[in-house]
Amino acid sequence: MTEQRTYGDRVGVVTVTYFPGETLEKFLDTLDKATDRDVHVVVADNASTDGAPEKAAERENVTLVSIGENVGYGTAANRGVAALDDSYGWVVVVNPDLEWEPGSLDALIEVAGRWPRGAAFGPLIHDLDGTVYPSARLLPSFGRGIGHAVFGKIWPSNPWTREYRQENAAPTERTSGWLSGSCQLFRREAFDSVGGFDTRYFMYFEDVDLGDRLAKAGWQNVYAPSSSVMHIGGHSTARASAKMLRAHHASAYRYLADRHQGLLWKPVLAAVKLGLALRVKLETRKG
Repeated sequence: MTEQRTYGDRVGVVTVTYFPGETLEKFLDTLDKATDRDVHVVVADNASTDGAPEKAAERENVTLVSIGENVGYGTAANRGVAALDDSYGWVVVVNPDLEWEPGSLDALIEVAGRWPRGAAFGPLIHDLDGTVYPSARLLPSFGRGIGHAVFGKIWPSNPWTREYRQENAAPTERTSGWLSGSCQLFRREAFDSVGGFDTRYFMYFEDVDLGDRLAKAGWQNVYAPSSSVMHIGGHSTARASAKMLRAHHASAYRYLADRHQGLLWKPVLAAVKLGLALRVKLETRKG
């Protein structure tokens, strides 16, 4: 039997980088104003060559974990978390193309204190123009997930997308099916208890999968809109949009296939796989 690890109360921040450019410096500058705590940052880098991770590591509170290849988001995040010793009981896993509002990390930690079974805490995320991103969503059931995948772009107001994205839900502190992986504060005990991110997901759906597994293990995913951050978005994925589109569809299929096993589901999943492949072809051709 594996002995359960005991963690301290320190806060670590893990950010996964892949050619982050100047966004990483802004991320670190705004983090300084997001908390009064001494926070250590781990930059888990997927083989960037733009020099930004190395420049960041010149800061006293930053450690660079050079992975040497692009292993994807979840795998890199896990390695970044593993680089923190057991005194770190709270870990933020966050994209580098994000800017913190003053006091936002302290606000997240304050919310965590109110939810003893809370495993993951997600702030309110807004875009550059102030639009609030629907970052706390329901889990994609088979019908809801397919409806959103098929009609999301051609009929944005369809009922499956509206239900899934929870866009009309008021930004109040509440539990959620899953939280956007662009910024989450994790109770490390909970993160550790489910083995962190599933490394089979190269990118996309690793946050959906983790939220589902945490809930099944008896933990809670908590939306904390009293904390607010701005996500610029798409900085690294823009380098390989066709590749990222394929990764998104592969991850969507994996998520559904993992949760719908058995002979009866095989023909349904085969049709889904074909539909997703056709959609990738159409979107890639369009691009």
